[in-house]
Amino acid sequence: MGQAGKLDRRVQFQRATNVDDGLQQKEVFTNHGGRVWAGRRDVSDAERAVAGWIEATVACRFTIRSSSFSRGLTAKDRLICEGLSFDIQGIKQLDRRDYLEITATARADL
Repeated sequence: MGQAGKLDRRVQFQRATNVDDGLQQKEVFTNHGGRVWAGRRDVSDAERAVAGWIEATVACRFTIRSSSFSRGLTAKDRLICEGLSFDIQGIKQLDRRDYLEITATARADL
């Protein structure tokens, strides 16, 4: 499996849709696809300091299998893992395009 590591967690992706509440359009995140197996690696404090992230965030790199579904994910989507809602910062291909690595941050103080 190379760089991918073990995929030992289930994550849920969410996508924003606009909903009319009668007064205005609101952006609402709803589940997008089914739950997906993923690996999680927390970003070190040194990497966080270089990136300029504040201490109240959790920064992680998630690895998932590449599929037609996962290749359609964008930085506008969200990732839910273990009760935290992560904003996707970037997505890149790994291991001859067999896997995707998702860099994401979540507020840890909410």
